[in-house]
Amino acid sequence: MPNPHRRLSDPRELNALAHPVRMAIIELLSVSGPLTATELADRLDETPANCSWHLRKLAQHGFVEEAAGGKGRQRPWQVPGLGFRWDDEHASASMDERRAAEALSEVAMGRAMDRLREAQQRASEEPEEWRAAQRNTEMVAWLTADELKEMNDAIVAVLDRHAGRLTDPAQRPAGSRLCEFVAWGMPTYFPGVEPA
Repeated sequence: MPNPHRRLSDPRELNALAHPVRMAIIELLSVSGPLTATELADRLDETPANCSWHLRKLAQHGFVEEAAGGKGRQRPWQVPGLGFRWDDEHASASMDERRAAEALSEVAMGRAMDRLREAQQRASEEPEEWRAAQRNTEMVAWLTADELKEMNDAIVAVLDRHAGRLTDPAQRPAGSRLCEFVAWGMPTYFPGVEPA
């Protein structure tokens, strides 16, 4: 199956996304479908003018586009594709690309961590079946580079298994909810532990 995610490497593209409001707009349009600047502003506690400005910046790089069915201030926007991939440590990347990718990674991870904290704070409000289904997992293991790549590829395959449900509500089973998974697999550093 071909990778549906847009590959980002141009520092201008990476920098355009590396803003919390722009990332929030992309997330909401990906999850909720077409929305106007006013609808985005209501959900993000921003002004419609600010959301409109960020939408235009995103559109300059092809991250959003106008959706059918609106005019002027009632113009809805949508994402033309689902998801992005970028490398913040690619060996052949320029210094500008690496810096921009690192900034985008910081924004994306910060937003994911904020959502994790909110979910943890609200866990006691969840029905028992949802409290039992959620899990935090953290582990370390000694792996070769090939094993690390194999594990990361397997995790991505599992995470991509239900990706179609995000854009096609007909694929969502009754009782399903929007859930988030964040994973990373990389060499790690512990004080006093030699890397090899």
